[in-house]
Amino acid sequence: MKLWMRKLAVALIAILTFGLYTPTYLIADEENNEVVSPEEGTQNDLTAEILSTQEAVELVQESEITTFTEMAKQQSLAKFGPKISEKVEDEFTQVILPNIEHALETILEKQDVAYISITEQPSSGYGERIFNVYNELLKEDIAKFHVRRDNRPQDGYWFNFHYHLKEDNFEKHHALGEIYWDKNTPPKWMA
Repeated sequence: MKLWMRKLAVALIAILTFGLYTPTYLIADEENNEVVSPEEGTQNDLTAEILSTQEAVELVQESEITTFTEMAKQQSLAKFGPKISEKVEDEFTQVILPNIEHALETILEKQDVAYISITEQPSSGYGERIFNVYNELLKEDIAKFHVRRDNRPQDGYWFNFHYHLKEDNFEKHHALGEIYWDKNTPPKWMA
């Protein structure tokens, strides 16, 4: 993840949680110099404030997933190039992108998002790579998102979107969906 995004996430969490809860039972009564006991509503207030803090953290996580999804879309469209993009962009946005978002959510649930980034070099020509999800702390790929060109006899060309996970040594294909191209050969990626 970019440094400015990390700083923004830390700042948002700090702003949302700092000073939200003051334990009233630790505030001394100035007249009697005694510790004030908690009131009946204090526990409910504490629970409500803890829930609002959890909601704030969830909002930050949703924001990060949205950012990752937007980066994934940009990388995909860069991979397609203008010739392929103009024909498949709508179907990609409606069918494949929601599946990529769901896959990213699943992957990021298990990771410390502060150290996760998306590579910015899709492969050109006939290569499959769209982007990789990378752990900057461990210096290793977590997931690899690919698109393969399949030529089915009598059916034409299809773009097969899938991803691989580090958990299975990047061997298993996890399907994201397919988009039909045409019976004619599609241009090279990024053309």
